[in-house]
Amino acid sequence: MTKERNYRSEYDNYQGTEKQKKNRAKRNAARKMMADDGKVSKGDGKHVNHKTPMSKGGGNSKSNLSVKNAKDNFSYPRTKTGAMKD
Repeated sequence: MTKERNYRSEYDNYQGTEKQKKNRAKRNAARKMMADDGKVSKGDGKHVNHKTPMSKGGGNSKSNLSVKNAKDNFSYPRTKTGAMKD
C-alpha cells in the first residue's frame, strides 16, 4: 500500500517558502518574456529552458533562455537520487 501524498504539507514545507516563491516568479517572468517575443504561447506544450539552470547561477537574460518541447527539457542526465549531473 502506498502512502497518500500530503500536498498541503509539501507546499508549506517547500513550495511555499520565500526562496521557492522567488524562483517561481523568475520562471514565470522568463515564460512571459518568451511569450512577448512570440516564441511560446499558452497551451502550446513548449517549455522555456534555462541553458544554465537558475540553481547553478543562470539568470533570465535572453541569451540564457531557449524554447524546448517537454521531452527534451526533462532529458538532462541525472544521478541515482534524481539530481542533475554536473
